[in-house]
Amino acid sequence: MSSKRALLSVYDKTGIVEFARDLVRLGFQVISTGGTSKTLEQNGISHLRVDEVTGFPEILEGRVKTLHPAIHGGLLFRRDREEDRRSIAKLGIEPLDLVAVNLYPFARTAADPQAKPEDVIEMIDIGGPSMLRSAAKNFRWVLPVCNPSRYPEIIKTLESGEISEAYRRELAAETFAQTSQYDAAVTDWFSRRVEQEQDLPENLSLNYRLHQPLRYGENPHQKAAFYRAGQRSSCYEQLGGKELSYNNLLDLEGAAGLAQEFEQSAVVLVKHTVPCGAAVGEDTVETYRRAFATDTSSPFGGIVGLNRPVTQALAAELAEIFYEVIVAPDFEPGALEILRKKKNLRLIKLSAPLNSGAAPLGNRELRSAFGGVLVQDRDHFAADRNSWRVTTKRPPTAAEWAGLAFAWKVCRWAKSNAVVFAGADRTLGIGLGQTSRVDAVELAIARAQKYGVSLESSVLASDAFFPFADGALGAINAGAKAIIQPGGSVRDEEVIAACDRHEVSMVFTGERHFRH
Repeated sequence: MSSKRALLSVYDKTGIVEFARDLVRLGFQVISTGGTSKTLEQNGISHLRVDEVTGFPEILEGRVKTLHPAIHGGLLFRRDREEDRRSIAKLGIEPLDLVAVNLYPFARTAADPQAKPEDVIEMIDIGGPSMLRSAAKNFRWVLPVCNPSRYPEIIKTLESGEISEAYRRELAAETFAQTSQYDAAVTDWFSRRVEQEQDLPENLSLNYRLHQPLRYGENPHQKAAFYRAGQRSSCYEQLGGKELSYNNLLDLEGAAGLAQEFEQSAVVLVKHTVPCGAAVGEDTVETYRRAFATDTSSPFGGIVGLNRPVTQALAAELAEIFYEVIVAPDFEPGALEILRKKKNLRLIKLSAPLNSGAAPLGNRELRSAFGGVLVQDRDHFAADRNSWRVTTKRPPTAAEWAGLAFAWKVCRWAKSNAVVFAGADRTLGIGLGQTSRVDAVELAIARAQKYGVSLESSVLASDAFFPFADGALGAINAGAKAIIQPGGSVRDEEVIAACDRHEVSMVFTGERHFRH
């Protein structure tokens, strides 16, 4: 009888033949299951089948094969306990020293839109996680191996003859992280099928994998990394520039999300996650210029977002300004040639739309607070004029309607309290992040004046209601002729009356869009 025994049961056969061969060379008796056993047999590697160890055949088309005391007794046996030694001796159970298992690809199957529910359910691994958890629990004597990339390292460690407790704990931690992530993916799949669309789960299971270590967080003294949800594919590809930072990723979502609000060709400029200029139009160069004119100082070091490919002509224009990131659905070859000359400029190609429930961003937003997690549905936005209500005597003109719809989209991406002055196709002044709405209006007016932008005959969007008439009157005195806001203040009639006195149109959307 060999003094050491290893159980191999893997879905992903990568490297398993070489690993098994090395284990045999090191004196291990290899035990294997199902498809893994066939692979080893085809490659001439001596081993025992699990049913030879358990004395019980695999049943239910392989659903039950390792759930047996001969397996889990060998995994959980504590070598330093006399009672454990007597128990396994009495039952003829032999210890196991190493378990290499990787699990059925549940998350990958669940993410496949063509997969049937019964196909997904069959990818729920039972025996694999059970063996891994047993081995990890008993890590002082059993090596749990869940990652095929570790096979060469495991062999070198075994050859050295010295396996530290710290290394064993490292393998155990990796194992429990993987099985926990696996369970979270299964929980998420079932939860999405039993919940009402509007409900949040009673128990929240998070399933995130490390996608990219980051240089640092918001500040250099903060560690940071980017984790992606489960098997969800990345929605972007980096085509140039240095690696993305924590702040870049936050800004990137804001720029891409706002640009994709528009059906027309759009260019948006974002700094510190909020818009500092936006415009729509057919000529992207001219559209960019109009967006930039809103605020000619804030965009420096910011992000440019587009919902159309970057042309060579636009690239030449963008190269004149210092930007951190440019994000677009694509880049013309000539545009890439120009922009890649700026070695640090990050060029991001989007591979999927962001503003839908089925999009890579997912349906929910998470933020930490008080050591816990705040969860909310994403603010999937639809500027639906059919649900809007004109509350003043004078309805908006066609041009004002266009401006109101445009400004309402931009306003949603600005930090509350937020207001946006706009024309039919561009922003004119943005006020945001203020503790009062009248301050936001005054800030937007002041910034428009600073950059020489006229607000005459403009429209104004407000992300929440006006608690008093002063904010609306400030916008009217600056030149606004139409205002869009959610409504809902106890002083709505006072605000409407102020607009009527000045023959200004006001539209209520009935929907607030705070963004903290």
